[in-house]
Amino acid sequence: MNWGNPYMLFLLPLAVLPWLSRNTEKQIVWQALLPRDPISAFISLLIRLLATMTLAALIIAVAEPYIPEYTVQRSAQGAEVIILLDRSRSMDQPFARRHRFRLSTKMNFKESKRSVARYYLTEFVSSRPDDRFGYVFFSEQATGILPLTSSREAMLATIEAGGLGRGLTKTDIAVALKKAGEMFEDQPYRGARIVLLISDGGQILNTDQERQIGSILEQNNLILYWIYLRSVNGMTLEAMPGESVLWEGAPERHLHEFFKQLNVPYRAFEAGSLEAFSAAMQAIDQQHYQPIVLDETMPKESLADYFLWTAMICLLLVTLSQIYTLLGVLRAYQQPQK
Repeated sequence: MNWGNPYMLFLLPLAVLPWLSRNTEKQIVWQALLPRDPISAFISLLIRLLATMTLAALIIAVAEPYIPEYTVQRSAQGAEVIILLDRSRSMDQPFARRHRFRLSTKMNFKESKRSVARYYLTEFVSSRPDDRFGYVFFSEQATGILPLTSSREAMLATIEAGGLGRGLTKTDIAVALKKAGEMFEDQPYRGARIVLLISDGGQILNTDQERQIGSILEQNNLILYWIYLRSVNGMTLEAMPGESVLWEGAPERHLHEFFKQLNVPYRAFEAGSLEAFSAAMQAIDQQHYQPIVLDETMPKESLADYFLWTAMICLLLVTLSQIYTLLGVLRAYQQPQK
């Protein structure tokens, strides 16, 4: 227990004041005439004790005792998820084509890819209360917006804020994956670790980048998911018969082939419609409910109210005793003299 105003505790000796009251004994001719009244003596002692408790409780309350913020561990079913969201300019383009099933009444076929991602990420995070989430924006550079946290409120607010503003120029997925690995460094292994990449572009990596990314993903035991947001007439990650020759050797396919060669679990989802995006998020959501140890931060708790209640109850009892005494004196004076 800590104190907000510890210097107020120096006033605690004032609590003995009820025991220093003046002597009320009266002189009588013969002490044998004075009857013994142990009940009154006990009540007098009890009243002084209650007065002492009132003063002590008030002084302690003014000293502001509190339990500081602390962390407790609890077990749950979930995973640790780092979300990598592409913030390039292409993510501001309309997403796919119109479908009869929409995410919400506010959405239409003109919604941008980033807006659609924001809606579904909100649903995804809301449906997994025991996961720890981290959030990274990336274009040419990767920015860790939110480190791994168990706070859904913080994560949902971050996702909502991510829908503001315009996208930037280029896409560098390599720096985003490195940033995800950095966020897991020096973190104890609590359970399944997922990297969720949401992007509409790819990248041809050089040898050093491939080596670094492969090492980061393997050393941190990461599971990689890629939701590839296709354009209206966009290509697929896997080669299809009769497709355009312009798609051969595209950066997206180079990146997809590299991911498949890694020694980590990997799965790609091609989202060319709202239904496909929803199905991808549901498929990811249904997996990786594994035992996980969470660090939950308990907020600071003030204890002053408990002492104020104690002081109020003690003061009420003292007040009632004094009222009862006053009524007894008045009754004695009102009795007729014989």
